[in-house]
Amino acid sequence: MAAHQEKKPSEEKDGKSTQNGTQTSQVQWGRAWEVDWFSLVSILFLLMFAPLIVYYFIMSCDQYQCSLIDPVIDLLTGNKHLSDIWNKTPTLTYRAAGIYTLWVAFQVVLYVYVPDFCHKFLPGYVGGVQEGAVTPAGVVNKYEINGLQAWIITHVFWFVNAYYFHCFSPTVIFDNWIPLLWCANILGYAVSTFAMIKGYFFPTNAKDCKFTGNFFYDYMMGIEFNPRIGKWFDFKLFFNGRPGIVAWTLINLSYAAKQQELYGQVTNSMILVNVLQGIYVLDFFWNEAWYLKTIDICHDHFGWYLGWGDCVWLPYLYTLQGLYLVYHPVQLGTANAIGILMLGLIGYYIFRMTNHQKDLFRRTNGNCKIWGKKPEYIECSYMSVDGTKHYSKLMTSGFWGWARHFNYTGDLMGSLAYCLTCGFDHILPYFYIVYMTILLTHRCIRDEHRCFSKYGKDWKRYTAGVPYRLVPGIF
Repeated sequence: MAAHQEKKPSEEKDGKSTQNGTQTSQVQWGRAWEVDWFSLVSILFLLMFAPLIVYYFIMSCDQYQCSLIDPVIDLLTGNKHLSDIWNKTPTLTYRAAGIYTLWVAFQVVLYVYVPDFCHKFLPGYVGGVQEGAVTPAGVVNKYEINGLQAWIITHVFWFVNAYYFHCFSPTVIFDNWIPLLWCANILGYAVSTFAMIKGYFFPTNAKDCKFTGNFFYDYMMGIEFNPRIGKWFDFKLFFNGRPGIVAWTLINLSYAAKQQELYGQVTNSMILVNVLQGIYVLDFFWNEAWYLKTIDICHDHFGWYLGWGDCVWLPYLYTLQGLYLVYHPVQLGTANAIGILMLGLIGYYIFRMTNHQKDLFRRTNGNCKIWGKKPEYIECSYMSVDGTKHYSKLMTSGFWGWARHFNYTGDLMGSLAYCLTCGFDHILPYFYIVYMTILLTHRCIRDEHRCFSKYGKDWKRYTAGVPYRLVPGIF
């Protein structure tokens, strides 16, 4: 998840310029200026129902052994009322509030006050102070890249406690899972509301703010492009990566510990979930500097979509496979386990190598080799709000010659592998692959609409050269 002022002055409106007969558009980065009815309906639906969806999934496991159908049957047949289900739901506790407060505070300390040292002794790792991409207003923000370090320190503390100090049980996350859900919701709504107020009254950079005049759209999709407090606390980078993604592997470890406690063993399916999702999380932090060039940082504004999504949606719905396996332990046959492992690893390889090819191409300005030969590309240009013309190259070689978003294809293969570890008795663990397919397909379309607005006719030349989005020959 995987998750996002001052009113627009006249000089920030759409503009066009011509370079060598090619039309280039000006400043269509980030979210929309205007809201159509479909977008508004979609946003209202998500604001109303996304929190209920999370609650429904977690409640189904807590009260119905992860069945998504039985609660509906009980309600329709009158066996239970909504009040019966709600009254059985664990409430917010002081213990959960204390755990969550300490967790977030610890991650803030690691993010803001502990400069990265991993890049000093890990070959190939890029950490420390790094520059982000240029914003629509022409600003280049600096970031302290220390996510891998935060992940390592956090997990060292976790294992040292589990094996030596025993200050808390390794099952503490699972044991407080629903009370922690209320804490995560409080933080998600609080930070999203604060970000909106900040955008109106004291934005970090007023020129990178967008107002549509629609309260719900601005609240969800955000006003500020890069809201910050002080020099280093960047809302987008912190909430995108910490605390949700650092917690992802801890949550899975807590599920594994609970399985051990309940059944006396950890199944190979649970081990696969921990390994495959652990690889994904470690990859995210190893390439955190590269993440500064992605859609989340380069285009999304910070609102409820990212604030609440990263606090609640990501840690609670991206970890459904491990939660399901606590209630329904699955011991896979050797052939099935190997097949799922290979699917996950191949998907990861495609995901990583596709992104690596793009990063190499960007870093060398095309002066590199992709699959043993000089890459092919299409030159294009665009303008920022200050009227400065920028030039880009869109690669049409390697995996990027197969499909315009082939990294997403690898991501979907990995997502399917997570789900297959759970067998086929329930549909709940397959929510992830369904959601990721919808999310990444929508992101493809959203990204391409933005690129067409940004590059104009140059983008049409690119799509003619690489006609498929995700699956070569199909889509």
